[in-house]
Amino acid sequence: MTPVQHIAFGFACLLIGLSKGGLGGPLPVSMVIPMLSLVMDPREAVPLTTPYLIFADWFALRAYWRKWDTEQVRLLLPMAIVGVIIGGLTLSIIPENALILVIAVATLIVIIYKLASDRFEALEYEPRTWHGYLAGWASGFTSTLANAGAFPFTIYMLLQKKLSSVAFIGTVTLFFAIINLLKIPIFIQQDLLSTDSLLSVIWALPIIPFGVWLGRKSLDYISQQTFQRVMMGLLILTVFLLFGNLL
Repeated sequence: MTPVQHIAFGFACLLIGLSKGGLGGPLPVSMVIPMLSLVMDPREAVPLTTPYLIFADWFALRAYWRKWDTEQVRLLLPMAIVGVIIGGLTLSIIPENALILVIAVATLIVIIYKLASDRFEALEYEPRTWHGYLAGWASGFTSTLANAGAFPFTIYMLLQKKLSSVAFIGTVTLFFAIINLLKIPIFIQQDLLSTDSLLSVIWALPIIPFGVWLGRKSLDYISQQTFQRVMMGLLILTVFLLFGNLL
């Protein structure tokens, strides 16, 4: 990895830690792969960041232990596993430019979703079991292909309108902790993740607990709304840069 790639990866770990520490919700994590795709092959970035997400999940699970909705996790997980398998196979064969396009479009959808999230909560909605299957598959697939599984999962969960904020975060935490663990075997099987690649960035591991600590401390001093606006601005800029690189 080049010095620029090392710096970008260190910043990515800081964003992961800040998100798991409660600052900005899932937006900082949504920034990780689009940002890394500007300086390295996303087919390397996606598998390489997954063990760091798992490490960060451990901190979040401790904070929300047993505060999740087990029924929803059981509903979404079977098709999510299918999505993880298909996503891993797709990641191993998709051309770099095609994946960058997918990441750019997925990031654009995240931006649109964030701007329209209040409208999702206001929709008249009648739950169907197959909606959970579809959301589970989409979350598993997009999470494995581009670490972008949060938006289909979150849209589905917002439409349920029955979880407290704590239960919502706990369910998100447990679901993606399982998904991230499931990615590792298929990444290894498809030769997308190796010991050498992990050792090349092992120095960045302590940045995650520092980011978690900083995220928690920052909640008392930084407005969530202000921070999310900053992240939205960075996401919009990143999308422009990604599309620009494809032209």
